[in-house]
Amino acid sequence: MGLSYKDAGVDLEKGNQAVEEIKGVVKSTYNPNVITELGSFGGLYNLDLSEYENPVLAASTDGVGTKLKLAFLSNNHKTIGIDLVAMNVNDLITMGAKPLFFLDYIATGKLSIEQYKDIISGIAVGCREASCALLGGETAEMPDFYKNNEYDIAGFCVGIVDKKRIIDGSKIKPGDKLIGLASNGIHSNGYSLVRKIFINQSNKLDKNLINTLMEPTKIYVESILPILDKYDIKGLAHITGGGLIENIPRILPEGLTAEVEINSFHTPNIFNKIRTKGKVDQSEMYKTFNMGIGMVLIVKKEEVKSVINELTKFDEKAYEIGVVTKNKSGTILKG
Repeated sequence: MGLSYKDAGVDLEKGNQAVEEIKGVVKSTYNPNVITELGSFGGLYNLDLSEYENPVLAASTDGVGTKLKLAFLSNNHKTIGIDLVAMNVNDLITMGAKPLFFLDYIATGKLSIEQYKDIISGIAVGCREASCALLGGETAEMPDFYKNNEYDIAGFCVGIVDKKRIIDGSKIKPGDKLIGLASNGIHSNGYSLVRKIFINQSNKLDKNLINTLMEPTKIYVESILPILDKYDIKGLAHITGGGLIENIPRILPEGLTAEVEINSFHTPNIFNKIRTKGKVDQSEMYKTFNMGIGMVLIVKKEEVKSVINELTKFDEKAYEIGVVTKNKSGTILKG
């Protein structure tokens, strides 16, 4: 008998078994617009344009970075899929787009069915929270390419927005106010620095920290989209890598700056631990981590209180954190 694909390290039967075992989880994210079954060569989504005058598709792709290393060390793969969805759908809604469907890519050296089920279950949880369908994906078994029990994941999301309702920051003016929505913690950025600070040379992880470090990225879809229907939201910034310092200017017109009052919101204790143990200076903290703010809205000053009150109805912790001023483009931290 000659060599088989399985002899080379790729077990097609195990791959097929894995797909069968997650079908129910994936279907839990479906809505009537999904018109294909899992296992097809691609996914089909029936696009209902009746509510849109001039529909525009929006798309995003992202991963979760080296937070995966903590998942490997802790053998906790149940929430990393939520992170994956969050990093994509939170980007989409900054343009005013409603997420429609999600695709995933998972690559590993040798497929572990239990690990795979945990990842996909997390992705499905995230998709349900974002009201988007997990339309399909790809799982690649690549022997000798990844270490044992390690993998990489990426996500892809497509959404829709009416052209006249696209949020691009062009209407932002001096005097507009910044509203910050609380994060769940570190979310999915800065983990290379986190690992350098907290993981010792023997590659051991402090068990008392693991739950905090693995807290999944907060998904803001269900609270942000209703706000867009009621108020004139001029800008939205997802606070990911680059923190408040680099992400807010991405939506500001030339010649405007964001003045952020850093004492106006709660900063979770994990950031104080990072700063103290790693001896990280303040500016580095604010351009690496979200520091407690996962999403920033820019609104008319007359609407600040109303928008904050509305957001609290969706169990969001919302703070007025600053103002837009006429200055060179950037972010100024005050306090």
